[in-house]
Amino acid sequence: MQFGFNAPTAGPMSATDQLVKLVVEGEAMGFDYATFSDHVVIPTDIEAKYPYSNTGEFPAGSRVERHEQLIEMAFVAAKTKKLRLVSSVMVVPHRPAVLTAKMLATIDVLSGGRLVLGIGAGWMKEEFEAIQAPDFAERGKVTDEYLRAFIELWTKPNPKFAGKHVRFDNILLDPKPVQKPYPPIWVGGESGPALRRTAQLGDAWYPIGTNPANPLDSLKRFKTQVDRLRKMTAEAGRKPDAVGLTLRVTQFGENAPAKAGDGERRLFSGKPAELAVDIKALKEIGVGCLDFGFTGSTVDAVLAEMQKFKRDVLSLL
Repeated sequence: MQFGFNAPTAGPMSATDQLVKLVVEGEAMGFDYATFSDHVVIPTDIEAKYPYSNTGEFPAGSRVERHEQLIEMAFVAAKTKKLRLVSSVMVVPHRPAVLTAKMLATIDVLSGGRLVLGIGAGWMKEEFEAIQAPDFAERGKVTDEYLRAFIELWTKPNPKFAGKHVRFDNILLDPKPVQKPYPPIWVGGESGPALRRTAQLGDAWYPIGTNPANPLDSLKRFKTQVDRLRKMTAEAGRKPDAVGLTLRVTQFGENAPAKAGDGERRLFSGKPAELAVDIKALKEIGVGCLDFGFTGSTVDAVLAEMQKFKRDVLSLL
């Protein structure tokens, strides 16, 4: 199993020296990948509901200076040697399809094949409008079409595509990504459409456990959704286990609530030994990657939490 941590794209810890210290020392500790979030701009007035809080409010701490996701990933690739780079997640409709495919292929080539493409359809209507992205109401269809266009561009010597939202022919896109057939696509989201997208196009499912509309806060709830995904994957004409499983954990340890919404024990709540048991249980059902939202007001504090997690939890596996 692989373990990841967040590389901040926003706020004081995204400053050059702080970011480099975090990713270089995180890699040296033995963490396998870093994750990078995606917002191009933050509108000053947001009516859209943030999916991962009970109130629907976008976190106030997110309204700060922010780097562009893919450029930061390329920068971090140059500062590290083995660390995998996970977009967590890239909002697919935010950038033109052909240009994005080229940027992602370049990151994969220059990093020596370390890109993981975590993707989502997006949730903030106001941001779509501000950057003149395709119609927000069409974002699911746009995402699916762009993903298919990426795959065409990355795998075909003479790619061509004729869709509603993207069209191209008589072009070359080289070099292709180092990873074959292309960098792994982790599909974010917990809804039915996200599961369908995963089943049809994904290499792995990449949910967050704290979506109030689709909670995955207990092992029982997570297993239920995995069973649903396996069924949908088979219906899409693929082997049921063709899609890998990953999970983003934003709250864990003794500060997390002890009970999940279904009355079962909450995943990743409690003492280090209990967290280790959860990791083993998830590994048994096929989860291959876990990333954790380590907290702290400084990079040194975050690194201390990462080191503590490695010492107290990962040593028990």
